Amino acid sequence: MSFANINGIRLHYRIDGAERGDAPWLVLANALGADLTMWAPQIAAFSARFRVLRFDTRGLGCSDAPPGPYTVEQWTSDVVGLLDAFSIERAHFCGLSMGGLIGVALGARHGERVERLVLAHTAARIGTPELWRTRARQAREEGARSLADATLERWFSRGFAAREPVVLAMIRDAFAHTDDEGYAGNCEAIGVADLSAELGRIHAPTLVMTGRGDPSVAPELSRTLADGIAGAHFVELDAQHFSNIERSDEFTQTVLGFLTGAGIGAGAS
Repeated sequence: MSFANINGIRLHYRIDGAERGDAPWLVLANALGADLTMWAPQIAAFSARFRVLRFDTRGLGCSDAPPGPYTVEQWTSDVVGLLDAFSIERAHFCGLSMGGLIGVALGARHGERVERLVLAHTAARIGTPELWRTRARQAREEGARSLADATLERWFSRGFAAREPVVLAMIRDAFAHTDDEGYAGNCEAIGVADLSAELGRIHAPTLVMTGRGDPSVAPELSRTLADGIAGAHFVELDAQHFSNIERSDEFTQTVLGFLTGAGIGAGAS
């Protein structure tokens, strides 16, 4: 298990495709309640083209969970710290949900470090401050695992859950072992994050992706995000919140087409 000391905490990370010494870097950022294993369906294909750096966001997975609340500034500083630790001057970045929100901030505030940007199932503002205060309070008082079942119902369609019980069990297990304070601290960061006024500062080529049935971040909010970023592409897949798992092949090929410049296919706008 590999850790990097960044900004006074240990961040858990993995690197795939390291043997491709001249390949571009791709950084993957996870959703709240998940860890870096959520990208397992993409790793073989991505690491065939890129050196892939994925990490557990502070408070999640095996990374340290210092007392919250956390901030957008800490999120982006952690990513830049990882880039510096591995002497990565510029990288592609792909984040889903909270990871996508991190990507919005990174693209707006540290655009010089970003080649291309993939923002999946996210928006410039997600939910309301009260919603996230309530979830943070529940995580601290009842444990993050108390939020697992309701959250997974939003993440995956009933059909997928019925077809893939083992996948659901693995995702639930990661959620159930999320640090309570780490979950709460990230909730508080999301609750105060409104990056709407910063979208005009994103100049990296950007792909925004969503799921047609996403109840966590409504597709129209992701569309608004894309509309706010000059030249951004928009793709909607037939999935709920985790299209990288529910529609893994489509997600993977769409992202690869965008990052490599081969084109993102039908359904894009």
